[in-house]
Amino acid sequence: MKKLIITLTILAVFVGGFFMLIKNFNVNRIGADPYYVQVQEGKKVQVRTSGGDMVDSYLYHTKAYDKNGSEKTVDFSAIKMLRKDAYLRVYTKGSGVSSYEEVKQDEVPSKALEKLKAK
Repeated sequence: MKKLIITLTILAVFVGGFFMLIKNFNVNRIGADPYYVQVQEGKKVQVRTSGGDMVDSYLYHTKAYDKNGSEKTVDFSAIKMLRKDAYLRVYTKGSGVSSYEEVKQDEVPSKALEKLKAK
């Protein structure tokens, strides 16, 4: 009985740890290159969903910089208006953005931050 309780406890810890790990895992970031942008005005457009409903979407076209300060122009969309002047880490695959997340200014690499502040 004691072995069963220990086994079940260990199994519960592993299963709980696995779910905590995959909760913050985004497959769109696999093989993508991180770049940094500072949000400017987005263009509001109406898009039709696969269900036929019309929803608002915001398109962003901006320059992005990697940790070495190399520049790339990116286009991406969001389902809400993003906070102006917020810093984002965008994950790019080719010329498209596969995912993004807001980051604090101190999380932006110094070379990318220099370029973002200069524009």
